[in-house]
Amino acid sequence: MRRVVITGAGTINPLGPDVATTFAAMREGRCGIGPLDIRDVDRLTIQIGAQIKDYDQATHFNRQQLVLYDRFTQFALLAARQAIAQSGLEFSGALADQSGVVLGTSGGGLTTQDENYRAVYEEGKNRVHPFIVPRLMNNAAASHVSIEWNLRGPTFTVATACASSNHAMGQAFNMVRSGMSQVMITGGSEAMLCFGGIKAWEGLRVMSKDGCRPFCATRNGMVQGEGAAVYVFEDYEHAKARGAQILCEVAGFAMSSDASDIVTPSKQGAARAIAGAVKDAKTSVDQIGYINAHGTGTAANDKTECAAVADVFGRHADKVLISSTKSMHGHLIGGTGAVELLACIMALREGVIAPTIGYQEADPQCALDVVANTAREAKVDVTLSNAFAFGGLNAVIALRKFS
Repeated sequence: MRRVVITGAGTINPLGPDVATTFAAMREGRCGIGPLDIRDVDRLTIQIGAQIKDYDQATHFNRQQLVLYDRFTQFALLAARQAIAQSGLEFSGALADQSGVVLGTSGGGLTTQDENYRAVYEEGKNRVHPFIVPRLMNNAAASHVSIEWNLRGPTFTVATACASSNHAMGQAFNMVRSGMSQVMITGGSEAMLCFGGIKAWEGLRVMSKDGCRPFCATRNGMVQGEGAAVYVFEDYEHAKARGAQILCEVAGFAMSSDASDIVTPSKQGAARAIAGAVKDAKTSVDQIGYINAHGTGTAANDKTECAAVADVFGRHADKVLISSTKSMHGHLIGGTGAVELLACIMALREGVIAPTIGYQEADPQCALDVVANTAREAKVDVTLSNAFAFGGLNAVIALRKFS
């Protein structure tokens, strides 16, 4: 089995338009959640979200491109642009044939879908643009990344709700590790902050009206966000031969299904994925320094996740640092695991643990070492990033400091 390393990272999310800005925001505990600025917001019960502010699509793409690019595709392309530039890779010949794209998303082109439902059902139009299907299909972002950079290897999209990005990155990891691909561009993107996207989530009654406070006794729900993060996963020997800068190593991955309930999380299912990732990374729980939690801020998720961590880590459970950056950038649904992986990379490279902000009062059912409100310095060699989705689908990625 080959070693897999990350040689490029890019993002656009509510905390910033690139990795450096996002790291700074995480270190400072900056909040990207605020009042929503979308059409018909007054008809919504939930009027807050983590939006990408001051975003002008015309700055980044021409009119011909925008005909084809939904907002989630735009975010993916911008993040991929940064990641590939940092990697220094150029894709041609045999390398192009051995390089592909796996991205996660849950809603795909939901903004396009929402706008065109309005046009047909509210405004009474009988025709829509001929490129609506190519804009809204879930694989649009992965396909456009493939086209933009001549990536002719395995390319597809994973849609497993809130675990989409972690599942996508896990598949990319295994493709490079097995030798199927030399390089995979992977991560996730989501842009659900439209009227229909918020209204649908309102129906679940899991949304907060005032903020996201994971693991806090006063938590009252999740807050949606939007954005993307994309990475270059590369065969270590290939990266070494060309003298690439290596950000960290992808050490392990595991996934599981609760096989029990479509919305209620299972401690046993989450624990199997966490334990599986530790085992796949060929490490032990006492070597894990930081967990970026799924940590949605809902009563059910947070206590279930903490119980799963406690089960797997045993007597080491109070020694591992844990935080949920959703308190800052919101829940990016299918793109959330990709953005949250940045906090793991920051922990490994900079020795800084991003905090759970808005934390007011400890919850006895979440009795772990939660990094609350202020970032903490710590020497970390191995991290885990958890993602647990509706449908009972769990995916956990382990990263190791490169040396």
